[in-house]
Amino acid sequence: MARILKRIPNFRLPKYQMRDIDDIEELKIEYTPAELKKLSEKSGGRKKGECYPGTEYKTVKEFFDRSTKTYAERPFIVEKFNRKDGFEEITFGRFREDVLKLGTGLTRAFKLKGEKILIIGETTYQWYVSYMALLCGAGIAVPTDKELPDNELENIIKRSDAAAVIYSPRKKDQIKKVANHCPGVKYFMEMYADDKISGRFVGLEHVMEEGKFLLDMGCNDFTDIEIDPDAFAVLIFTSGTTSAAKGVMISNTNLAYNINSVTPYVQLTPDDRLFSVLPLHHTYESTIGFLLPLAIGASIAVCQGLKHIGNDLKETSPTAIIAVPLLIESLYKKIIQGIEKSGKAAAVKSMITLTNGLKNLGIDVKRKVFKDIYANLGGRLRIVVSAAAPIDGKVGRWLEDIGITFLQGYGLTETAPIAALTPDWDTRVGSAGKSVVWDQIKINEPNEKGEGEIWIKGKTVMLGYYEDEEATAAVMNDGWFNSGDIGYMDEDGFIYITGRSKNVIVTQNGKNIYPEEIETLLSKVEEIAESMVYGKEVAGEKELIITARVIPDYEKIAELHGEGLDEEAVYKVIWEQIKKVNRKLSNYKTIKKLEIKTDQFEKTSTMKIKRYAELAKDAEKTE
Repeated sequence: MARILKRIPNFRLPKYQMRDIDDIEELKIEYTPAELKKLSEKSGGRKKGECYPGTEYKTVKEFFDRSTKTYAERPFIVEKFNRKDGFEEITFGRFREDVLKLGTGLTRAFKLKGEKILIIGETTYQWYVSYMALLCGAGIAVPTDKELPDNELENIIKRSDAAAVIYSPRKKDQIKKVANHCPGVKYFMEMYADDKISGRFVGLEHVMEEGKFLLDMGCNDFTDIEIDPDAFAVLIFTSGTTSAAKGVMISNTNLAYNINSVTPYVQLTPDDRLFSVLPLHHTYESTIGFLLPLAIGASIAVCQGLKHIGNDLKETSPTAIIAVPLLIESLYKKIIQGIEKSGKAAAVKSMITLTNGLKNLGIDVKRKVFKDIYANLGGRLRIVVSAAAPIDGKVGRWLEDIGITFLQGYGLTETAPIAALTPDWDTRVGSAGKSVVWDQIKINEPNEKGEGEIWIKGKTVMLGYYEDEEATAAVMNDGWFNSGDIGYMDEDGFIYITGRSKNVIVTQNGKNIYPEEIETLLSKVEEIAESMVYGKEVAGEKELIITARVIPDYEKIAELHGEGLDEEAVYKVIWEQIKKVNRKLSNYKTIKKLEIKTDQFEKTSTMKIKRYAELAKDAEKTE
């Protein structure tokens, strides 16, 4: 998956006003056997392995129609459009009207039906409207990282053959520069602008007004579009730097069955509110953070920026957050710091011990006991989902200790994205979850430890890679998708990730780096014969260090830089070339460490480097 967050800025949570243990009524009860039985019956409980009734949608349009009519008067998107004003609630009904207007404008007024349309910008209401209009039949959506530099954005536009680009006002300057190099784009449409057509530029509001006019005239062409569940609907590029970036083709079936897969494992209702903090181009957010609440009639609160997270939580009172480990860990640290500053650390520890004991007896009073902590998070938070990278287990366990359900999801862009999830009744902190109900997961050719490559088969698996049959064939085997992750499965079907056999580097804050992109650039360096880029684990460091393992082309070095160079001189020559390559990369992708390799890489029969075998050798050396 594409990168998620660049960094976590400093943010504040309000000061804690916590009660002492003696002031908490729920802990004053004399728990006699009769009282224990009464409270246990009242609190209920769920049998392990018992799924909730799930949904069986075939397309996104199916649940869009249902929810926008059923919940027409309920709030859907909650966003602060002006920092000086409060959050504004936009109803399901208005969302429906805007999607129909935009879809009609795109397909009839601007003749873009079936075309690829790129969406770029920060999370905002008209991003949601644009994506939904495309999923309901206006065209093929190409959601794109708003942080891409000019050259990467230009490459994505050209690779996707986008006929139009919908962009937020903050991207206006970049789009104007890129537009000069993208003659194939018919229209550049600016969100929230009502400008009429000027050359290839037009305001999205104007497109919607054109659509409204046609709707008022009785045009139902867009409304009546029938969706082919298995048709190509979304194109998501793994990254943008070079032609090595893969375009993942997603269908309505993939997206709809992500929803059908989550609903049996997690109980959500129209009263829930998800807090949107991840960027919408990312499949976790666009599918689970957007389509899931749409399908169940819940609302979405848009975070106005990570530095505002504390205030936004208080103002919007969400019940669930989907985030990357780095953000969850930062939130956890802020909560702990607040508790310590209030002088209540010992009290909280005692409360955790007491409430855990009661919960073991079937009595859960955690939400009442720890309501002072919840108050700083908006008062209603009950679910935290960690996705995209491993997380420190103590964080998940502590959240569960104070009564928050801590879930972990597993998947890739190629599974749109959910393939496994921890059910809310059996969270197993440390596991990546168990296969969702519409997928199968197996460990292929496990070793003596039970570890092997994780293969996935089912309704969430992509159609394939865009215009790349070879890359598709490399990861698909009789319907099974090779995730590239290494792991094992316990007797209950829960997956545990232990490494990767493939090349994608997943960093702590959810950035994904595809080494083949960097290697393509290194292959153009005359002084380098071969290279392998990987994420190096360094003791004491949470973050992986982007490392280039290089076999020098000694003959070329001698020709260009003189004969008789020692090892140190060769290292300097190559490092100077790497610095030039780094200038062509986004900062988070830059090579931080160089290793000179004196022997040959281990390779497959098709002469591809066996990355996993190379890294396994490193592990053996350190044991």
